[in-house]
Amino acid sequence: MDRSWVTRPSGWSCCSWNSLKTWLPILSWLPRYKVSYLQMDVLAGLTVGLTVVPQALAYAEVAGLPVQYGLYSAFMGGFIYTVLGTSKDVTLGPTAIMSLLCFSVVGGQPHRAVLLSLLCGLVQAAMALLRLGFLLDFISYPVIKGFTCAAAVTIGFGQVKNILGIQGVPHQFFLEVYYTFYKIPEARTGDVVMGLLCLCLLTMLTFMKSSLVSNDSASCSRMARKFIWTVATMRNALLVVAASLFAFSCEAYGHYFFTITGHTSQGLPPFRPPPTSDTTSNGTTVSFGEMLKDFGGGLALIPLMGLLESIAIAKAFASQNDYRIDANQELLAIGVTNIMGSFVSAYPVTGSFGRTAVNSQTGVCTPAGGILTSVIVLLSLEFLMPAFYYIPKASLAAVIICAVAPMLDYCAVARMWSVHRLDLLPFAVTFLLSFWQVQYGIMAGVAVSGAGLLYNMARPQIKVSDHGVLVMQPCSGLTFPATEHLSRFIHAHALQGEDRTHTQTSLLSAAVLTDCPTSSVPPTISGVGLSPRQRHRLHRGQRAEGPAEAVPAAAREAGLFGTEALHSEGFPGCAAARLQGCRHCGGSPADGVWIVRAALRERLSCSFWHSAEKGQSYNVLKLSHCILTKTFHNSPMWLHHSDWFWDQAPLVSSRWIVHIPANSCSH
Repeated sequence: MDRSWVTRPSGWSCCSWNSLKTWLPILSWLPRYKVSYLQMDVLAGLTVGLTVVPQALAYAEVAGLPVQYGLYSAFMGGFIYTVLGTSKDVTLGPTAIMSLLCFSVVGGQPHRAVLLSLLCGLVQAAMALLRLGFLLDFISYPVIKGFTCAAAVTIGFGQVKNILGIQGVPHQFFLEVYYTFYKIPEARTGDVVMGLLCLCLLTMLTFMKSSLVSNDSASCSRMARKFIWTVATMRNALLVVAASLFAFSCEAYGHYFFTITGHTSQGLPPFRPPPTSDTTSNGTTVSFGEMLKDFGGGLALIPLMGLLESIAIAKAFASQNDYRIDANQELLAIGVTNIMGSFVSAYPVTGSFGRTAVNSQTGVCTPAGGILTSVIVLLSLEFLMPAFYYIPKASLAAVIICAVAPMLDYCAVARMWSVHRLDLLPFAVTFLLSFWQVQYGIMAGVAVSGAGLLYNMARPQIKVSDHGVLVMQPCSGLTFPATEHLSRFIHAHALQGEDRTHTQTSLLSAAVLTDCPTSSVPPTISGVGLSPRQRHRLHRGQRAEGPAEAVPAAAREAGLFGTEALHSEGFPGCAAARLQGCRHCGGSPADGVWIVRAALRERLSCSFWHSAEKGQSYNVLKLSHCILTKTFHNSPMWLHHSDWFWDQAPLVSSRWIVHIPANSCSH
């Protein structure tokens, strides 16, 4: 017996250098750090730092929090991920999706947002230690796309009020749409001009960056290209600085054209435990248990979505730059970041695709670039907070709209339509319900997607063709929910010749050959077979119509096997029978039910023939006895000789030939 699962590392091996490097990836790359890496890491850290500051301010607005909370959430990830992360490109910090999810759960209450960060971090770290990352696989592609598209619409339209400079608009999406259009006459001209101008500039710079040609060898062209790339990469920071200077100049001369950010808390956040209780505006104290109850499903949803977003980004850039990541270590890094972030008043964070792309394109060599990014955020908190007073809200709104616009992926809908149209159902459910409540949309999408998965397991598609022998080929594997469906399907197509008037006529209209290349049938399921009257007719030795020679010809024509390397195994109806005897309750060998394993020899490496030779069990489906039975390798019912079957083909021509391999049987 294989005892590898019982073996555990000794205390010494758990504390070995290799184990320590697994838990602290910095020990793997730091000893090999080169001076040449420093230049690229500094450049990447500086570039990402100038990108994250305006984005953090803007995403705090999406979360419904004061702008300084965006910066509080932006610096811890750089320090933690440098020690625990396994991707050189990923940057952790506030994102549009996590900000929207945070707002949907805490409603813009800072104390609850900080507590949510702690709880999310604990959940994520526990998942990493228990290796539960596979749970993310149950969030399907249509659900993810439905959520991200709805988030793009929700976040983008939520910034229209700041572009227009109108106040008093509720945050609930449908009310927000109504009141935004209702209050258009109250729009401020200065905010509209500022917002539209910022949108145009950001769009133009984004287009210029994507249109750069990299194969020009001229020196002046390379310099111009680098200049354009640098300006386009730092476009958010440059735009916010320019807009703030312009707003400051206008107010210095007494012209208050713009709605500005206003007062923000200056200085670094205090390092303290997150609050475990809250006080409402009327002085009522809310306990820790009541806050947990208010969080509801968001306490499970936000950690999962944060992990999903970050790991997807890490895998994408690891594949692009040809290195490997450790998914469970990534979970741990995100969890520890959120736990430690809650001590500095941060709300939940995850990997940012936009900033990770900037990091990668700048040529970062190690995760150490995140240290400089975090230092820039800390310097901004300490020295630049008074300058943030003059940032126009319209400019931050333009930054957010341009950041979420690529999330509205029209091509994904076209792909689902062309590949599998049924995927549009969970997509539509998630997309539409996310406008009501984000967490409800995702949960409903996962439920619909899971229901579709269970339906496909219980009702697999079966291809039927008639080559003289009725050939049935399930398009996917068989599990126990599909057994009754398979029985009814076989009866519907094979028992068409049954005598309706109880006369002694043929039971089957043709032999049946069923090919299930990846089937999995549990051995304890009963009720998959014939009725008592049908079993009685089998016992009487009644034969099916159709010549024996049609079986191998039909099998070959259907592509189930080649002219050689046919393997088969048969079993009789009672335990006392032998290979050449094959007597079924006193009847002829034709009264048995046979299983044919048909495949080309080169495909046998994964077949249950090889597994059986190693002593593993396999399942057989006994239609005549209405049961499934398990046969082991030491049973006298083995048949290893492929040529024997065709020598005895006339003996089995009158019964079904059912192929249900059990190399992946479920019990």
